[in-house]
Amino acid sequence: MLKHGDVWRAVDKLAAAYGLSASGLARKAGLDPTTFNKSKRVTREGKLRWPSTESIAKILKATGAELQEFIAYIENGERTAPRNVPLIGFAQAGAQGFFDDAGYPTGGGWDEISFPGSTDPHAFALEISGDSMEPVFRDGDIVVVSPESGVRRGDRVVVKTHEGEVMAKVLKRKSAQRIELGSFNPAHADREIQLSDIEWIARIIWAAQ
Repeated sequence: MLKHGDVWRAVDKLAAAYGLSASGLARKAGLDPTTFNKSKRVTREGKLRWPSTESIAKILKATGAELQEFIAYIENGERTAPRNVPLIGFAQAGAQGFFDDAGYPTGGGWDEISFPGSTDPHAFALEISGDSMEPVFRDGDIVVVSPESGVRRGDRVVVKTHEGEVMAKVLKRKSAQRIELGSFNPAHADREIQLSDIEWIARIIWAAQ
């Protein structure tokens, strides 16, 4: 759950990372210098006041920071430096030799992209193929996948079967024996797959579109 204190901590951390005070950050973003004052974060009646999405967008633009950097401050209070993660196409991902038994990328057949914000050392990127996830993910979009992140109902995931099929879907339901996967594109029917038929399943944590 997103917490009020964590969001405001992220604002303060972002300001500090760029050598600014909270008021200096607001001023740099073209906002009233008092916008991020601690006295403005709770009303006199004790009601929590959150920073607006507009103000967040303005401070990201003013500092040149990526959204994933801000999210990293919310999640763990630390700035996560961009790093290169392996990139491969979906067709190649279904072939043998690119993943180990845990679903971690292996071998030397990968390109790389720079990705900010992940603390998973096994994160990797896949290039979307097909139209089953339109309009959210389109053919050619890049998604970053985290094998170490837990998956829950409603998550966008990548699944690889033992037969070598790789697909990006929405996890609609998971039981002890099977999972149900959905597509954003209504032209593609939902699928049920036995867990015994799945090699690995990992959560999509970021998309470059």
